[in-house]
Amino acid sequence: MQPIDLNKRIHILDYLRGFALLGIILVNIPTLLRIELPQTSIDIAYSNILTLFVEGKFFSIFSFLFGLGFYIFLTRAKAKDEKAFLFFIRRIAILFLIGIVHMYFQPGEALTIYAIFGLVALPFYKVRKEINLALGLTLLGITAYLGLKIAMPFPLILLGLAAGQYRIFEEIEDNRKKITIFTISMFGVSLVGWLYQWQYAPHAYLPLDNLSDEQLTNHIEKVTMFPLIGMQISPFVSAFYIGTLVIILQHPLLQILLSPLKAYGRLALTNYLGQTALILLIGNALDLISNIDLISSLWICVGIYILQLLFSKLWLVFFRFGPIEWLWRMGTYWNVPPLLKMKSEDSN
Repeated sequence: MQPIDLNKRIHILDYLRGFALLGIILVNIPTLLRIELPQTSIDIAYSNILTLFVEGKFFSIFSFLFGLGFYIFLTRAKAKDEKAFLFFIRRIAILFLIGIVHMYFQPGEALTIYAIFGLVALPFYKVRKEINLALGLTLLGITAYLGLKIAMPFPLILLGLAAGQYRIFEEIEDNRKKITIFTISMFGVSLVGWLYQWQYAPHAYLPLDNLSDEQLTNHIEKVTMFPLIGMQISPFVSAFYIGTLVIILQHPLLQILLSPLKAYGRLALTNYLGQTALILLIGNALDLISNIDLISSLWICVGIYILQLLFSKLWLVFFRFGPIEWLWRMGTYWNVPPLLKMKSEDSN
């Protein structure tokens, strides 16, 4: 297993983490604000858009990146002759505890799931990359087909681990043509999946008591199949999203324009927890809990985007880690890493 560069940060992963956070908040906010089922045409249309393009897709990206980060962490720790597995177990334990606390505020939170599956995946670090790839793809196919969202992170973590073993994100320029072909292929599959899924898109959420048996059967089929198909095609859509972002980030100008997204991703844990805190703070302060429609929640998300993107960019001008990332690192290594940046350090 060839070690990765110990001193080189893989910046594209920060962009991808930031991108994943943009979608995760859109899915989490309806639960946090206890938004009722959409009734108006604009709410139903927006709900369908979320199910088509967001639900399950950004969660999948984050799970994949967790697996990739797991590989990078262990490989760098081992290359430095550190107690890699001990540090990783501490890291996972802290993440699990953070997740337990977060679950009190956000019942659908994912950190505990990542911690559990990350620990289960630990032995696979020493497994050959071909086996991790084949096993990850097989399990992902099964869990996605059955719509088992809670189980999908494990195969996605394995695929992230395999991606690290194959050094995909370290050799992007050498594999640019293959990545382009892969992304186009994933778009083709995603497009077919979206067209098929759209046949089941519900155009209304009707009172069940007023429906005939035929209407009830048709309605139940739509509200069941529409999200299920979305989950089934989510790996292809997520792969298309990742490939697209990787390709456009090969252009220096776009890297600069999207640099706030990179900062957003570097503070991924801080911003993930911060999303929950801000949603609940805004919801309670403005009396929006159970008192807001779905489309209005989008504007809250946009406001949080702006606030967190600016905060992340400004924070990294002065500090090396996000506040929660710094505490996480402290607990992992049992020391106090320097938080303030030295003048010679790159502000990016």
